[in-house]
Amino acid sequence: MVEKITLPNGLRVVHEHLDHLRSCALGIWVESGSRHEPAELCGISHFIEHMLFKGTATRTAAQLAADFDAIGGQSNAFTTKEQTCYYCRCLGEYLPTAAELLCDMYFNSSFDQEQLELERGVVLEEIGMYKDTPDDLVNEELFSAIYDGYKLGRPILGFKETLDKMTGADLKAYHDRCYTPANTVVSLCGSYSDEDLSALCETLSQMKPGTPPALEDSRYQKSFTLLEKDIEQNHLMLAWPGMGVGDDRRYDLQVLNNILGGGMSSRLFQRVREQNGLCYTIYSFTTAYYGTGVFGVYVALNRETELKAIGLIRQVIAELLEKGVTGQEVQSAVTQLKSGILMGLESTTSRMSTIARNEFVYGRAVDEDEIARGFDAVTPESVLRVARDVFDHTQLSFAAVGKVRGEDEYKQALDL
Repeated sequence: MVEKITLPNGLRVVHEHLDHLRSCALGIWVESGSRHEPAELCGISHFIEHMLFKGTATRTAAQLAADFDAIGGQSNAFTTKEQTCYYCRCLGEYLPTAAELLCDMYFNSSFDQEQLELERGVVLEEIGMYKDTPDDLVNEELFSAIYDGYKLGRPILGFKETLDKMTGADLKAYHDRCYTPANTVVSLCGSYSDEDLSALCETLSQMKPGTPPALEDSRYQKSFTLLEKDIEQNHLMLAWPGMGVGDDRRYDLQVLNNILGGGMSSRLFQRVREQNGLCYTIYSFTTAYYGTGVFGVYVALNRETELKAIGLIRQVIAELLEKGVTGQEVQSAVTQLKSGILMGLESTTSRMSTIARNEFVYGRAVDEDEIARGFDAVTPESVLRVARDVFDHTQLSFAAVGKVRGEDEYKQALDL
């Protein structure tokens, strides 16, 4: 059972004891991502994530790495549009050390200027890597256009122009502003003792309160963007307004996504790939943020066949809107989705992540029975209602990367 402790400084600790396991996963989550950043500091949240591994007041970067390795710990971090997470998985007996290391990083990072200069180069190489990865690039082009003018439209990694100007003092000031107790959720799952949990809470209680930046409202905007790139395949995305995190229709939307393009038996995979042989990769996706979201279709294929594929994608969606989905499709999708979630929860790291995200979104635990009830309530009728909400042709967005055609050709194929 997931339990929650709210410390006097406002920091929340959510934990789930699983005594049949030997390991545990500990994560420190902060609501600090690219959606919170001012334009001149675009990319600073991700840069801070890198720098927290580069030394504290009492440990060098090499010592941090050695100390994690000494307990057999698997440590890492990631930054999203809305959050950053630092985590470690280790045997339960080593939790005190893992907790001490993560807290030292979180509270006492040195932001050494020499280390920062080295890591700046690493982050710039990471940006270059993404620009050489066309499926990532088309995704960035799409979302930058849909949320143009909003912080949500800026890249998580930032821009060379903003990163080049950042100093250790900039990172420390932003860290101190955003990394506050009220903005932090600590998530623990697996094998641990009550004494170790109490010691962790005692350490976290020392964190000083602060006032983090407010989250900016963002709205989907219809967009059309083309990027010429000399690559073998063209990478296309079609998108419509989706739903924000926690939306009451989220289970229906996930079932719709599964039926349309979520697997090998999905309608898009069968029609575009299996029956017509036009592509290797095609899928639909949902992306949810606070208060907004996107539903999309991605396909990578030869330039010569892309217009036919666009026509087939539109045809599949039109058929779904006209005839709906079958009870068998809903049942199969529900089984796949429930199975995937439940099998994923067999990992302590996945459980740790899930209970942290639930705390951010709902302020409470969401157990497996509640998830099952949500999916079991989905019907063909409810899926069709959501499909009609999503597939508003007047809001269709499009992005393409590769040896792109003229704008008019795509717009004709899309009926824009």
